[in-house]
Amino acid sequence: MTSQGQLLQFLASYLVPLRLIHRPASISMQFDRHSVDKDFVSYAPGYFSGTDVSQWNDHSWQLKNRITSLPQLEKHLNLSSEERNGVFLSGTKLAMAITPHFMNLIDRDDPECPIRRQVIPRIEEALEGDDEMADPCGEDSHMPVPGLVHRYPDRVLFLVTSRCAAYCRYCTRSRVVSGAGRQELDTEFEAAYQYLEEHSEIRDVLLSGGDPLLFTDAKLERILERLRSIKHIEFLRIGSRIPIFLPQRITPHLCEMLKKYHPLFLSIHANHPRELTLEVRTALERLADHGIPIGNQSVLLRGVNDKVDTMKALVHKLLMCRVKPYYLYQLDLIRGSQHLRVPVSKGIEIIEGLRGHTTGYGIPQFVIDAPGGGGKVPLNPDYVLQHNDKRVVIRNYEGEVFEYPETSAPKTAPLEPAAKIDCDCQS
Repeated sequence: MTSQGQLLQFLASYLVPLRLIHRPASISMQFDRHSVDKDFVSYAPGYFSGTDVSQWNDHSWQLKNRITSLPQLEKHLNLSSEERNGVFLSGTKLAMAITPHFMNLIDRDDPECPIRRQVIPRIEEALEGDDEMADPCGEDSHMPVPGLVHRYPDRVLFLVTSRCAAYCRYCTRSRVVSGAGRQELDTEFEAAYQYLEEHSEIRDVLLSGGDPLLFTDAKLERILERLRSIKHIEFLRIGSRIPIFLPQRITPHLCEMLKKYHPLFLSIHANHPRELTLEVRTALERLADHGIPIGNQSVLLRGVNDKVDTMKALVHKLLMCRVKPYYLYQLDLIRGSQHLRVPVSKGIEIIEGLRGHTTGYGIPQFVIDAPGGGGKVPLNPDYVLQHNDKRVVIRNYEGEVFEYPETSAPKTAPLEPAAKIDCDCQS
């Protein structure tokens, strides 16, 4: 018989999101963009008052009711001219789509809202800098078969879909994602499986796209099962923003299915602490309860998370959701993203503002994905001030300077000849 504690935990996993649906939401749908949003809050029903609870918690309803057009957007937001013109542009560059859940995090009036800047198109996307590229990570040049990127020796990126629940305006794969870009993603699944079977050095497969968690449970399981049949593949990863854009998709059935394919890791993508709502926390905890290690990959964005306090609040909330802050990316040189890019020095400043000031578990690795396909290059503050064969001079997070003696090859004393030991062994 189920214990009382187990029963309460079971009920809470279902009732918490439903109960909070009825919490009074902000009528004005206005947020303080300078607030660090430390609390876990449900913003439902927000802009969608009157929606039935069962519909709201149905991920299929969320997808069917995404904001994808200018009239839908203007029904809820007071748009700037830059945004309105950006929406017109999105039909030929990167489609616009925003789930109702994520829409509720957007300020009605403030075009500089950190959530709004991530998903509402702007006319600045039409401005392409000389250094910007369609394929800034050089993925197309490292595809042995369509849809499979083999850039690193022992791992591959498997692009399984070109669709997402919502579209980030700085998407590094905007050339193929959403169906509005300049290319189509034509993944050849059987050719990819054959390549993986023939290359025994590959031990790690990352499913991405697009967002693999948009697939039905059955379709996603067919892919995972096929990959698990290849003996030298040791573990699988899924890259997804679904837990942030569409937490309703993280159902008990999905988690039970994923659990069968351990070791399986999940990389999510949250950029601002407001994104970690109570519904998102429930979804992430459900995944963690099924033994799925979760890491977060943030992108450093102007006006979104380019302040130490904002990033600290984000990593603290991630840890509360049992998510390890993994990477902080300098924004890739994707075309039309200059208005969101910050200097590299800002990223180093943020890492320095975290190191020593909060737990090491909460500090992501700041990286640049080297343009053209050079791979991830880690960047850190300069804590080593001097290094020679005698000493290392270092500083700590408080600016204090210390010396550590450098270790040379150990010296060995000559061994004395072993004394002859007479051993009179008699049977």
